[in-house]
Amino acid sequence: MGNRNNTNVSHFILMGLTDSEDIRQVLFMLFLLIYLITLLGNMVMILIIYLDLQLHTPMYFFLSQLSFLDLSYSTVITPKTIENVLTSNKCISFGGCFTQISFFVFLGATEFFLLSSMAYDRYVAICNPLNYPVVMSMRLCHALITGSYMIGFINSLINGLFMSSLHFCNSNAIYHFFCDTIPILALSCTDTHDTEIMIFILGCITVLGSLITISVSYGSILSTILKINSTSGKHKAFSTCASHLLGVTIFYSTMIFTYLKPKKSYSLGRDQVASVFYTMVIPMLNPLIYSLRNKEVKNALIRVMQKRESSGQLK
Repeated sequence: MGNRNNTNVSHFILMGLTDSEDIRQVLFMLFLLIYLITLLGNMVMILIIYLDLQLHTPMYFFLSQLSFLDLSYSTVITPKTIENVLTSNKCISFGGCFTQISFFVFLGATEFFLLSSMAYDRYVAICNPLNYPVVMSMRLCHALITGSYMIGFINSLINGLFMSSLHFCNSNAIYHFFCDTIPILALSCTDTHDTEIMIFILGCITVLGSLITISVSYGSILSTILKINSTSGKHKAFSTCASHLLGVTIFYSTMIFTYLKPKKSYSLGRDQVASVFYTMVIPMLNPLIYSLRNKEVKNALIRVMQKRESSGQLK
């Protein structure tokens, strides 16, 4: 967090998305609805995978971890945003702001590498199906998950160390709806060049490193699918990774659009819309993408509900 004596700022003001009272009321209802759907969707996904033994496979183990990350990711940002939209209190403490950034970076970086782990899982399932149970052992799955969290933590730690060196002298108004690195850097009254370079390097390593793994995995998957003779076989193979590919495309495109671009091309309004998408909308969409396009998840939900009805009737 740095030394509090390094700055004259004890708190920040989150300026939010708009000053219009009517629009704020609409945003409050919209964000609250999105958050409730996010909570319900991801909690249901985690519960179904935990309760249904047929879903105790590497693919759904990763999916449950994705739901947990989306749930946590959204909770770091959305409740404070809803509070700021609903009330006139837009303050966030100095420590609270940097805590929000730390968790945001930690969970975001972890999700990048979790998505690449999921791509590798699909690669083994389609390109090496006979050895899939051996290769994708639960030991390897836990190792991949642990590695993803460790990389996320290291990313957040380095980011926090550089951000803590910043000084804030006069203005404390953050022109954003949450504490993000770019608006915070804009407030600093010291030279932020080294911090910007390090954050950019971390972003490139995180985004491009995981994206390379995903690209190589899906390149091999596409090559294997094209070699399948039957149309039904191709459709079945593609359907097993279509949901993941859609989720990856949405998540990566918004993140790259926001962070991996020159500073001079930063646009407050445009980037705020993109931020709403990846902090609120994507965590809400992921359970829908993976459940609505997945017959096994829908069948598992039916089995879980039938078991509950049966147990209720026995009582």
